[in-house]
Amino acid sequence: MFVDPGEDPRTDGGFEGERAVLTGYLRDQRLTLELKCSGLDAAALARRSVEPSNLSLLGLVRHMVGVEQKWFRQVLAGQAAPRHYRSDGDPDGDFNGAVPDPEVVAEAWTTWRAEVAFAERFTAEAPDLSVTGTVGQEPMQLREVLVHVIEEYARHNGHADFLRERIDGRVGQ
Repeated sequence: MFVDPGEDPRTDGGFEGERAVLTGYLRDQRLTLELKCSGLDAAALARRSVEPSNLSLLGLVRHMVGVEQKWFRQVLAGQAAPRHYRSDGDPDGDFNGAVPDPEVVAEAWTTWRAEVAFAERFTAEAPDLSVTGTVGQEPMQLREVLVHVIEEYARHNGHADFLRERIDGRVGQ
């Protein structure tokens, strides 16, 4: 187990109302990613432990930076912010640049926390969940974005389970 069940920062649901349900489950998924990465040094976080894949825990953190940025900052807030790690020349830059350097790790977590804070602020300040952004030419409501981002975290937290188990044998939660 990653943490004693009595000390687990995540909830077991119990949310009331659509906004609370969606933001509560998203918060728990974010906390799960942090738990999967806890206690590892830069080398372990950057380890590509499921060859031939270039997936690493650090790469997943960097990837989720991009997910948070795209859906909340770019799609919903309409900001034309350049992507943090991806580029036309390196569309897998979030994974390719996940190198075993403590400064790269610290920067990834700082950037992830900043994008999460932006998303949380945007969601809290939205008058309702029908606030709409656009993806290409298609409208997308905040409620849809929240569900999509929960799904992204859930999928990648599953990857993180396997990566972490290959690194040091830790499983669960």
